[in-house]
Amino acid sequence: MGTGFAKKKKQAKMMQEQLMQMQDKLKNLTVTGTSPGGLVNVTLDGEGDVLSIKIKKECVDPEDVEGLEDLVKAAFQEAKKTLKKETSSGMPAMPANMFPGMGF
Repeated sequence: MGTGFAKKKKQAKMMQEQLMQMQDKLKNLTVTGTSPGGLVNVTLDGEGDVLSIKIKKECVDPEDVEGLEDLVKAAFQEAKKTLKKETSSGMPAMPANMFPGMGF
């Protein structure tokens, strides 16, 4: 009985170390999304917070604010998609039987 607990404890420690590594990776991660045509760039950090928005002058038209909004939205969505891809690829998988009866 003791060996099963020791094994689960070891697995939990390994997962904790992997999660700490992932947190460190997120602190240093930046991703950039670009709108179609490259007119707008949105850069996010690893937690999804906006670090910068770059808008090229040629897409600023006071008569077409909605068009600019669409470009910013497209760049932001692209950045979020890239961030999700980057973060999900490094997440450790939890063994299905690590905590039996707890619904994990």
